[in-house]
Amino acid sequence: MVIGVAYLAMLLATSAGALAAPPLVITAEHSPPASMKVGQQVTGREGEKIREMLARSGYAYRIDVLPWKRAFTMAQRDRYTCVYSTSRTPEREKQFKWVGPTDEAQWVLMGRAGRHYAVHSLDDARKLRIGTYHGDARDEFLRARGFDVDGAPDNAANPKKLMLDRIDLWAVGVRNNDLSALAMYAAPEQIVPVLTFHHVKVYLACNPSVPDAMIERMNAALDAMRKDGTFTRLEKKYEHWQAGK
Repeated sequence: MVIGVAYLAMLLATSAGALAAPPLVITAEHSPPASMKVGQQVTGREGEKIREMLARSGYAYRIDVLPWKRAFTMAQRDRYTCVYSTSRTPEREKQFKWVGPTDEAQWVLMGRAGRHYAVHSLDDARKLRIGTYHGDARDEFLRARGFDVDGAPDNAANPKKLMLDRIDLWAVGVRNNDLSALAMYAAPEQIVPVLTFHHVKVYLACNPSVPDAMIERMNAALDAMRKDGTFTRLEKKYEHWQAGK
């Protein structure tokens, strides 16, 4: 493993600080293949990136897999708490300190197969009811722009609402325009993409109480992971992930 001189110097300079820092509480939602709990182990593409980054940084931590709203609120409220995978948006910018990006995503409006949607831009969806879930970045983004949003406690409720015509569209996040992860929610032939309306990068978002030195150390570890091929290796590991396999 090749580690840059600057990164190595940073590790030596801050090793005492790492030992003195209180344990970090890392929160995440169950969102395969990015983050999931298998037995007692938190894994997934983003979960493994975060664990490797923290191991290199030398910080004690625990990861709690929770409903998204609770996971996000804890990072907003509690000292030394961070949440992933968090979309970095203007609405959230000043609420957190940011480690990353760890990945990027596209936001897509999904519709019911067989229904015609005259939606060629996000503005075309203003007269339609859009399903989201509480605390999600898409929920915040659309509400802030005056869209008719129907938030659910859990994302799994939205495809059911879509099939029952309780909502017109469902706002989702996907990686590399790959919709296969949505198969855990609904049959692919029932729900189809209508419009890709936004691109975001996702991060580990930390409560402002986390010292800048810790944020810098974690970002340096992520930079080293990108350079030594760890990011690519972990992304390939989950490239063909399928629910239940």
